[in-house]
Amino acid sequence: MGDIRRLIAFDLDGTLVDSRRDLAQSANQLIAELGGRELPEDAVGPMVGEGTGVLVGRALAAAGVGDRPGARSRFLEIYDRRLLDHTRVYEGMVEAVGAARRQARVAVLTNKPAGSAERILVGLGLRVLFDEVVGGDGPFPRKPDPTALLELRDRAGATSRNTLLVGDSVIDHQTARRAATRCCLAAYGFGYRAFPMDQLSGDEWIAADPKMLVAIIEDFTTGS
Repeated sequence: MGDIRRLIAFDLDGTLVDSRRDLAQSANQLIAELGGRELPEDAVGPMVGEGTGVLVGRALAAAGVGDRPGARSRFLEIYDRRLLDHTRVYEGMVEAVGAARRQARVAVLTNKPAGSAERILVGLGLRVLFDEVVGGDGPFPRKPDPTALLELRDRAGATSRNTLLVGDSVIDHQTARRAATRCCLAAYGFGYRAFPMDQLSGDEWIAADPKMLVAIIEDFTTGS
């Protein structure tokens, strides 16, 4: 289970796994069904991170289709059949999570529905590496609300200073700041955008790739 005095929580999409193609193709199938113009895969990636409803709303707006009743449910039906068509673990992430497990309790904290997250983790052989998985449809508000991260911290018996959230988006950064925890930004993820310097506290790590993330995790667990 790792050292329960520390917690390392990982975002899923764009941090642990590259799911952009499956998400984009699912969004485009929904758009096509509603008579809109399909979107480039690169345009869909930045829409991910704040939950299914936000993704669907953004995609439909960008495609020139107004939001429709039942659109979110239909997207989930489509995506449920595509979860693992192209989604893959980022190279080096198994080693990064392994490094985390040696020194901390580890969890997945995602705004994706928990059932979908669990299926992806099981399908890619990752589920056994994590102590807990918290999705965006559970009892806690979605990120950037810090409640779920703080709950995971408390379950681990950790302090905020001994808690690290690894994620690729501004949503993850905001979550960590609101929880007063440490943060590592996954610059290799499809949700990452360069942060203006006035939005960074100077206490963040930025991982260019999972290999660098291993070194950051070691720094976090030995320096906190």
